[in-house]
Amino acid sequence: MPALQAGLYFWVRAMQIEEKPPYDTPFEWIGGEAPVRRLVDRFYDLMDLEPCYAELRASHGSTLEDARQKLFWFLCGWLGGPDHYVERFGHPRLRMRHMPFAIGILERDQWVACMDQAMQETEVPEALRVRLKSSFMQTADWMRNKGV
Repeated sequence: MPALQAGLYFWVRAMQIEEKPPYDTPFEWIGGEAPVRRLVDRFYDLMDLEPCYAELRASHGSTLEDARQKLFWFLCGWLGGPDHYVERFGHPRLRMRHMPFAIGILERDQWVACMDQAMQETEVPEALRVRLKSSFMQTADWMRNKGV
């Protein structure tokens, strides 16, 4: 068996024997809307409080209230819960909606680090946090529009 096929075989096999998550959706696993709200609020609080997220905070303008609400609505649906964002605004079109903002490696890394810190501080279950961090990183990397 060629090396590429062997590698793919073992990757597929590992995915087949991976333990099934304890819930049908990440939204159920995190505990519903109240924990998502706490996560989003902590994320934006950290952005305001921690100097290590200064560049990320600067890209959000003077107030974070609109961003807080939109991220809450978006994450509820993205995690498999109610589609509050889609009901209000239609398809998220993440990349298009973020084009006005310069997003490079620094901004990507600050966003993911801030979200990871918020997940830790709001006690998102560790196995879920690891999965979400990976998904957030992939999405944030796809959003880059500066220095790509």
